[in-house]
Amino acid sequence: MSILKIFFIVLLFSFMVLFHELGHFIFAKRSGIGILEFAVGMGPKIWSTKKGETEYSIRLIPIGGFVAMAGEDGAENDPEETDMDSFGDKTIWQRVQTIAAGPIFNIILTVILLAGVFTYMGTPQTELANVVKGTPAYEAGIEPGDKVVEIGGMEIKNWADVSAAVDKSGNKKTEIVVDRDGKEKTFEITPEKSKDNGYILGIEAKMSRNPFTAIKNAVVSTWQMSVQMVTFVVQLFTGNLPMKLTDAVGGPVAVVSVVNEASKVGVLNLIYVIAVLSLNLGILNLVPFPALDGFRLLMLLIEFLRGGKKLDPEKEGFVNMIGFAALMAFIVFITYNDILKLIR
Repeated sequence: MSILKIFFIVLLFSFMVLFHELGHFIFAKRSGIGILEFAVGMGPKIWSTKKGETEYSIRLIPIGGFVAMAGEDGAENDPEETDMDSFGDKTIWQRVQTIAAGPIFNIILTVILLAGVFTYMGTPQTELANVVKGTPAYEAGIEPGDKVVEIGGMEIKNWADVSAAVDKSGNKKTEIVVDRDGKEKTFEITPEKSKDNGYILGIEAKMSRNPFTAIKNAVVSTWQMSVQMVTFVVQLFTGNLPMKLTDAVGGPVAVVSVVNEASKVGVLNLIYVIAVLSLNLGILNLVPFPALDGFRLLMLLIEFLRGGKKLDPEKEGFVNMIGFAALMAFIVFITYNDILKLIR
């Protein structure tokens, strides 16, 4: 892999992080919280300008960025923050919105990217565009233009339902109901085994490039992937992973490798992978682990349950510091594991 491609992949990942930080920034501004700095990149500043109370900067290392809010770390007497509205002085709801906005923006980015992919590629409908000659569906008399209504007693709402119902039926004779010109017709078909050991009928879906349909499917896909990711996180913390930890998780090296492979297949595949990674970033940030947004949301929930009585910012900061150290150690561990996989 060339240095230029690695740099490009780093920029893509930085874009996801910046979109996350943009969420924090917009809702902090909306809540009237003072913003000390909005930075693109990390490390030493190479350019900066000040607009109002906020400094906008570009830093040397093109990895992500950050938003520095007044009073975010619990400090109240910093001279630079004296004339700014502090994060800690805002209502619990305003602070919740500001913290949650980062992960939510990553989820929104996933929907936007997937909607673009689905609009370009088209979304498969339950109406048939073609029936392949010599296949079970063709022999049974199913025709292009038929709309699949039911397979094996399962109601068909989308093309994913078609695939699931056919796989479930296996190579057994199955009743398939279609809508043809407003009238329902029933066929008995035995699916045949495909090359990948699945089952097929020999039908091809009509593709829709309606952007509203694409947005709907992007939302559904994002929800389905989110459920899978939350399930994975629960399994991770409860020790119920169906595989080894080292096989289930990947670090920066694995991410670069995945994005690199996706870029070889094509731009659409690359955009899809970036969408999935953005969703990962959003969901994982909602985990209530110290140093993540989810932990800060948990602390705000505890503050709410305590009737608005704030927790000791120094103790919270200490827990965050320990959590950050543990997180960095974990990232080093999985990165080391990724490198071992590459060597092997």
